[in-house]
Amino acid sequence: MAKRVFDVVLTLLAAPFAIVIAGVMAAVLAVELRGNPIYLQRRVGLRGRPFTMVKLRTMRHAKPGETAPYVVDDWSTFVFSPPGQRDPRLTRWGAFARKTSIDELPNLINVLKGEMSLVGPRPEIPELVAQYPAAYHRRHDVRPGIAGLAQVKGRSDLTYHEIVTYDLAYVDRHSVMTDIRILLQSVLAVARGSGAR
Repeated sequence: MAKRVFDVVLTLLAAPFAIVIAGVMAAVLAVELRGNPIYLQRRVGLRGRPFTMVKLRTMRHAKPGETAPYVVDDWSTFVFSPPGQRDPRLTRWGAFARKTSIDELPNLINVLKGEMSLVGPRPEIPELVAQYPAAYHRRHDVRPGIAGLAQVKGRSDLTYHEIVTYDLAYVDRHSVMTDIRILLQSVLAVARGSGAR
């Protein structure tokens, strides 16, 4: 209950600033993308329940052959974006939105709806969750978050197993004070652009 109150109060306090920043970025992306800058995607949340996450769109629609489904053979080596590789769909302003995490500000809507928390494991797409080893599903014992322990420990530079290791450590030891520390570390990580791709 304390965590939920913390989430709602801090989200409402941040909302005026987030709306302005996200609104300006949405307008810029709408021009660059020549279309809707809002991106809705199904993710897996608390207790494995799916929900629709709201983000800013940072990529153009894929052309045939540009993407392939995520099929994981080895979780200890799998990474979303290997260093030096950039998805060809990522736009110039989309890259900026990702580096600064502005694309995630609409996640605050999910926080107010109770689908996400300010801090927790990042919610994953159902296609990846369907391939999880049994132990990984403990990530869903808490609400997924906008910021997380894995994000401040390396973000995209981590293998997926490293991400889950940090996520499970958070599940086992989370508290409001832990969340405050992670949020402060997240601000520093965003300012440095650490692991952002």
